[in-house]
Amino acid sequence: MHFQAHQRDALYDIIFNRRDVRRDFLPTPVPEDVVQRLLTAAHHAPSVGFMQPWDFIVIKNHATRAKIKNGFLSANEASAQMFEGERQTLYRSLKLEGIEEAPLGICITCDRSRTGNVVLGRTIKPEMDLYSAVCAVQNLWLAARAENLGMGWVSILEDQVLYDTLNIPEHLDIIGYFCIGYVKAFQASPDLEQVGWQNRRSLEDAIHYESWQPDS
Repeated sequence: MHFQAHQRDALYDIIFNRRDVRRDFLPTPVPEDVVQRLLTAAHHAPSVGFMQPWDFIVIKNHATRAKIKNGFLSANEASAQMFEGERQTLYRSLKLEGIEEAPLGICITCDRSRTGNVVLGRTIKPEMDLYSAVCAVQNLWLAARAENLGMGWVSILEDQVLYDTLNIPEHLDIIGYFCIGYVKAFQASPDLEQVGWQNRRSLEDAIHYESWQPDS
């Protein structure tokens, strides 16, 4: 299949306008056909040895999301203590999740034993299955943006909260918990860039030709 220029440009628009959304979620439910499209996109991510190590736990129940929110609150307080002075003050002012506001949560796991101990492509780098599951996250994120849905990764959360709340078998690795829903508006730039937490690094500083070049 050969893509046309307008299709190429649409993909770049989605990439550049993707945001880690943590606020301004609307209570509007995400239709089931849309949810299935998102999961189908995630399920078509590349995977080492075609092992497809991911599973998707879809959470809509408010009581379940409230338990996960409580786990976030504990982890967030512990995280705040790791910063000092103005940095801690700024951290505490940030909206870092939308667990209860977003009508949909998705937890993605990785079954590293899915196709056996020896996996094509994982023989030298055993972590490739984890990277594969993260590719599913990116597919999900881009598909969500294409559906005009906001999506946020809640990384300030102990895995055990998800193991216990969602009855996840202990042999699975947890990749992440994600808040998904329609939003009032998408921000023109990342929230952390807007508040001065971190600026985007220039592409030029990230590119090296032929070998590693130290910073000038």
